Amino acid sequence: MIDQYRVTGNPIKHSLSPRIHSHFAQITGEALDYTAQLLEADTFTETLRAQLTSGEIKGSNVTLPFKELAWQLAQVRTARAETAGAANTLWLNEQGDICADNTDGIGLLTDLKNNLGLELAGKRVLILGAGGAVRGVIQPMLEAQVASVVIANRTVSKAQVIADVFADAPVSACGYDDITGPAFDLIVNGTSASIGGELPPVPAEAIDANSCGYDMMYGAEQTPFCAWCQQHGARAIDGLGMLVEQAAESFAIWRGVKPETAEILNQLRSELQHK
Repeated sequence: MIDQYRVTGNPIKHSLSPRIHSHFAQITGEALDYTAQLLEADTFTETLRAQLTSGEIKGSNVTLPFKELAWQLAQVRTARAETAGAANTLWLNEQGDICADNTDGIGLLTDLKNNLGLELAGKRVLILGAGGAVRGVIQPMLEAQVASVVIANRTVSKAQVIADVFADAPVSACGYDDITGPAFDLIVNGTSASIGGELPPVPAEAIDANSCGYDMMYGAEQTPFCAWCQQHGARAIDGLGMLVEQAAESFAIWRGVKPETAEILNQLRSELQHK
């Protein structure tokens, strides 16, 4: 029986993950089947627990809106999953425990550094939003020695909860109205505003021509956030590379081999541009 893997979310039919992991399997010679599954919040935990513990599946990626539930489901968590409070990668270890990791942050950093040539050391970073995706990227950024991280959110208390996790680090929280200049070196949009064609209410003084904007979302059309960045003369990047790089990290956890990412990233980028 060929090893089975899933990507679990709601909605999920738009997911590129099956395509990405099938490519990874092909180029590494790993025999596996990776498909998308749609679950509801009230059945997520029991369904995945049963699938993993029975051996029906070897592992699952987890996407919106279930990353916190995936974290709660796990009996063993990596340090980065523990810090993130959210998980996007699940598997069963040899002892029969459900394990969780969060590869979002390392996926973002790998994309910034390897694919885009952006060094983060000493940079001032503004992160928009306070969901599980945001929490997962802060620890890797601190490890990359950024100068500071400001988390901005409509509900400041949610951002403060995340900042408090990193109380010993240069991480702070504020509302959108409290963002002040000088312009940040990197602005990461971790909100889901782009899905609805909207833009987080970021003041213009947060950005200038030397800034880089990164939207965790991606699509055939340019996201409103990326368009806003370009209007201010800044470099703008969507989250397709992060998706591919976090997938490669998950694949390596499951299979013990790290796949090359350039080919599938270029393929997907080309297809999006021609949609």
